[in-house]
Amino acid sequence: MPELTRPQLLAYAVAVLVVLVLGVRYLQQSEAPAQPAGGRPVASSGADAGGASVRLEPRTPASALVHVAGAVRHPGVYHLSDGARVKDAVRRAGGPRRGADVNAINLAAKVADGQQVVVPRRAATGALAGSAPVAGPDAAAGGGPPAAPISLNSATAAQLDTLDGVGPATAQKILDWRREHGGFRTVDDLGEVPGIGPKRLAALRDKVQP
Repeated sequence: MPELTRPQLLAYAVAVLVVLVLGVRYLQQSEAPAQPAGGRPVASSGADAGGASVRLEPRTPASALVHVAGAVRHPGVYHLSDGARVKDAVRRAGGPRRGADVNAINLAAKVADGQQVVVPRRAATGALAGSAPVAGPDAAAGGGPPAAPISLNSATAAQLDTLDGVGPATAQKILDWRREHGGFRTVDDLGEVPGIGPKRLAALRDKVQP
């Protein structure tokens, strides 16, 4: 075997060094965790034997469909986020109109899916010129026109007191229930007021409205 010269020995040494450097880099790249495009790591599950990646999807916030009616600027049906309050529903409807009685409803109450929020108007202190007087429950017995149903969401305590079987104490309970629950959605809600049982609710059904 011929003796290698010094330049040949240096060339062989450089070649071996290059091979070693390339081998180390290859091992480092093969051991690095795979990343998706964009450089963001993918969450993986240790229970997955195949090593498949598991993506965490963002949670969709719950929502409630609420009907806002009465003395608001834009009555309609609105989607509200979970945990929204009656005041948020009124704000989505453009806010109260002039003459609205927002103190008659509980603005802090939470809304529920399918709920109707009715913002009543403030009761007039006197009859307007040219308007028909509001007849009491016994007006028909006296020969006058039949009484119009009283609105549970806008009636005053004095107006509720004119109903058969509803005294001052029960009228106040109706107002308290209205404030706590954001208004009456149906006449059946009247049965949830303390002191109003099934018989009294049946007697009042044709004389009131939400």
